[in-house]
Amino acid sequence: MPKTNVKTTAPGKPGPQPLRFAHPYFTNVPPAKRVLGKGQGQQMTDHIQGKLSPIPAVKGNSAFTLADVIGQAGSDGIAKSGSITIHIAGDTGVPEGEAETKQVMVANAMSRDYNAASPDTSPAFFLHVGDVIYGAAPNSYLNEFYRPYVHYPGKIVAIPGNHDGESAAKIADFQTYFCAPSQTVPPIAGTIYRETMNQPGVYWFMDAPFVQIVGLYSNSAENPGYISGPTIGQAQKLWLVKTLAAIKSARTSGVRKALLIVTHHPPYSSGGHSGSSQMLADIDDACNQAGVMPDAFFSGHAHSIQRYIRTVPFKGQTLKIPYIVSGCGGHGGQTVAPVTNAPGANPVYAFSYKGWGYSKIVVNAKTLVITSYGVVDDQTMNKLDVPVTVSLA
Repeated sequence: MPKTNVKTTAPGKPGPQPLRFAHPYFTNVPPAKRVLGKGQGQQMTDHIQGKLSPIPAVKGNSAFTLADVIGQAGSDGIAKSGSITIHIAGDTGVPEGEAETKQVMVANAMSRDYNAASPDTSPAFFLHVGDVIYGAAPNSYLNEFYRPYVHYPGKIVAIPGNHDGESAAKIADFQTYFCAPSQTVPPIAGTIYRETMNQPGVYWFMDAPFVQIVGLYSNSAENPGYISGPTIGQAQKLWLVKTLAAIKSARTSGVRKALLIVTHHPPYSSGGHSGSSQMLADIDDACNQAGVMPDAFFSGHAHSIQRYIRTVPFKGQTLKIPYIVSGCGGHGGQTVAPVTNAPGANPVYAFSYKGWGYSKIVVNAKTLVITSYGVVDDQTMNKLDVPVTVSLA
């Protein structure tokens, strides 16, 4: 690699010369020693942070319940059944002109978990971990969301991915279809009966029987993800600390549910897209301030299924937290590295899968069980590896 990549003036030619490489960060000079032009920053993340999108304001305290999504009777029925089931996947949208076969194939596979005669034991909803659409809004919502899920019986709750938030128009459309004042069929859906979702914002807290979910907006960069920063402010992180502190207080009072944290960008990844260590450090800081850690962490962005088990010493305990990438809900597949671990690795890279599929959680009062599925075709679905069980004791 070159030692520097600064703009210089060639002899006899006034003014700065073009850079040797496409960006000034391709150098073996440590960031602290780099001398760069005005406004460039010392590393790629400096440039990325300056280009992040504003985070839309949210309603009230950004909290809602399962009853807000599926009605009080539906929520009560799930509570009485003794467990809750949730589908989880991301990166589903297939742009116009491309075959939607894989997205529909995964949607059809998930649909087979539903039984109209047994609503209380059917999945409560589909938790979409971002990149609902990839094309230009708003028509993409018809072609990449409403049409592919025309036969999926469940409600769909979501956080925005980087493609959902890559322009002001697209994040506004995400809010139109997922953060509406009430559940109504939007005009764009036409003859398809799927109502808008009434979640409180692009980041939110959901309280449900047996599980609590914190959904975060990790912003519009291709990589890495951010929940706060100099240009987007600290509001989301401050809200996260406050929300986690309330969960900690409830646990102290005897209310113990599984806690999921969900972002689009993965903290760890070994293929397609890299992990987001900056984002994870921000979330860890919030967890430490509040005194509570997640029982599991879900994300997408990388178009594969990956599982990591992270060991976290926390308040006298040694926690084993699964970090699941479930980003192969229909968009183009990406190569993922085979499992390899150096001695003493933390996190442990436990599983990888290239293909299309989704994850499913089943939570009761004592355990959280995570199972991932590969979908081969419209008739073939395979359970991947072994389910992961997290004790909620």
